[in-house]
Amino acid sequence: MAAPVRTLCCSVLRQSSRQFSTTCGVQAGEKWRKEHGLSRSGTEYGPLTDLPDWSFADGRLAPPMKGQLRRKQEREVLARRIVMLNSEVDRGMEAWSEKQEEAKRMEEHKKSLLLKPKGKLLMKKQSKS
Repeated sequence: MAAPVRTLCCSVLRQSSRQFSTTCGVQAGEKWRKEHGLSRSGTEYGPLTDLPDWSFADGRLAPPMKGQLRRKQEREVLARRIVMLNSEVDRGMEAWSEKQEEAKRMEEHKKSLLLKPKGKLLMKKQSKS
């Protein structure tokens, strides 16, 4: 029963003078904006998005809109996450360098425990240095 409906629908679309597209719509200029380091669309950030739409005649700013408050909060959350991840990387680098220094100290300690040259070998070593 579903097949006749589909056939009818397709035949109606073929007879229609309007074009029907099934591809996903890509915003115009998105690729160019990405290549030039800009936002995907012109409405993600920038003066048209971030600044108030109006102000009072005496120069006072308009109260922030819900979208502006939401974007501000999202940016603050992102900034806090960046700072936290950056501090984690710093702690990891410090731990890694301490581990490298400890391995170097252990290697030097092992070398100091090796038998020392004596007698003629010690004299040859001192004369070479």
